[in-house]
Amino acid sequence: MPRYFALAAIVGSLLASHAAAQPGDPAAAYPNKPVKVIVTVPAGGGVDTVTRIVTEKLQQKLGQPFVIENRGGAGGNIAAEAVFTAEPDGYTQMASQPAPITTSVFLHKKLNFDPTQFEPVAIMSKIPNVLLVRQDFPAKTAQEFMAYVRANSGKLNYASQGIGTTSHLTAELFQTLTGTKLVHVPYKGTGPALNDIVAGHVDLIFMQLEAAIKLHEAGNARILAVTTDKRLPMLPDVPTMTEAGVPNLVSDTWNAITAPPKTPREIVAKLNAAVNDVLAEPEVQARFNTLSLLPGGGNPEAMGRFVKEESRRWGEVIRAANVPVN
Repeated sequence: MPRYFALAAIVGSLLASHAAAQPGDPAAAYPNKPVKVIVTVPAGGGVDTVTRIVTEKLQQKLGQPFVIENRGGAGGNIAAEAVFTAEPDGYTQMASQPAPITTSVFLHKKLNFDPTQFEPVAIMSKIPNVLLVRQDFPAKTAQEFMAYVRANSGKLNYASQGIGTTSHLTAELFQTLTGTKLVHVPYKGTGPALNDIVAGHVDLIFMQLEAAIKLHEAGNARILAVTTDKRLPMLPDVPTMTEAGVPNLVSDTWNAITAPPKTPREIVAKLNAAVNDVLAEPEVQARFNTLSLLPGGGNPEAMGRFVKEESRRWGEVIRAANVPVN
């Protein structure tokens, strides 16, 4: 099953979700007051940007303010704890990157929330990941890269946005699948990591397309491959890692909305349908395209299965790589 939801699938998923509310249905009057959306990162980037695009349209569609509250820190765990303990009435939602609901349980000895108990609402966007190398890296193609890495196993270093981040875990998955060894150089965030890629202090990084493509287009670094299951429309000439000879190296970042445990199913369905409608709007798709994002979508059940599979898959990577647990 493709990792990215086609618009046709989105439309299909709405048929059941748009059924008229019945008397006594908790969703009949929902929302009748402002909805608070707690975002797992500070204002200004990543999931915050996506959430503001989506909630701006949700306000118009549902007739109530969607109030953003940024609670960054601890890889999203601070926000997740606040949402986990919130009243499950539909008026508190969480907008997050994958970590709080997938990998946090493997990276922390103790959590004050159970990631498996959140109610999946909708995946807002998918952010493709790519292999970015310093501008003067000897290999010029993905195939040359693989040959060079195998010939220099243990000698090359890779940057990450921090221990346990997608960039770190993708590189660990790469090493497991190829039987090669890279030296990890963790940074505190995207900016410092990219600064050293551009300066030539580190060799490569697996990271989100939205930031990497700017360096690629400016000639300050080079994208050699994408870690999606098929080529991307914005980089049609760049092969997948599977085409480069590494089957199963599929990794992307995504942003999702989840609700507190035991939020009524009818409210979740109504909000899911509204998000799907928003994602299908040409204006939203155009804004996503400008940010090198792909729209998400689908129903809550599909999101639940996807999150469970992502948690299982990356949990195996974390254990195999002996990633430190805090």
